[in-house]
Amino acid sequence: MRSAIIMTIVLGLAASAALAHSGVKDPQVKARMEGMKTMAADLKELGKMARGITPFDDAKAKAALISLKTENDRIPVLFAPEATDPKSEARPAVWTDPTGFARRTAEMGQALDVMTLSSASDIAASMRTFATACSACHQDYRIKK
Repeated sequence: MRSAIIMTIVLGLAASAALAHSGVKDPQVKARMEGMKTMAADLKELGKMARGITPFDDAKAKAALISLKTENDRIPVLFAPEATDPKSEARPAVWTDPTGFARRTAEMGQALDVMTLSSASDIAASMRTFATACSACHQDYRIKK
C-alpha cells in the first residue's frame, strides 16, 4: 500500500513537471523546474526499484541518491532570486517565509542523508521519509495547478 502511495507521488511529480515546462519564459524559473524534473526522474528510478518493477541496482540507486542530494542542495540557490513566470508553481511564501522554506529544504536534505539503499525494501522505507518531507514543502510552498 505504502509503495503504491510513493509511486503515485513520484509519478505525479514527473507528470506535473513535464506539463509545467512548456512555455516558461523566465530562465531562473526554468532552471528551478529543470531541477525538480531531475529530482522527479531520480525518485521514479528509485520507486521502480522499491516496487520491484526494475531489479535493484546498487550503482543506479547510489547515482540517483547523489543526484537527489545535488539538486536538493541547489534549491536555496535556485529560489534565491524572486523570479516569477506565469508557469511558475512557487508560492510567494518561498520569499516571504525564507526561514520556513530553508527549514523544509533542510528536512529534505536530512531525509536524503539517512536514506538507505542496500535493497529494494530499504529504498521503499527511505522513500517514505523523503516523500513526507517533499510533500510538506510542496504543501507550504508550491501552487497546485
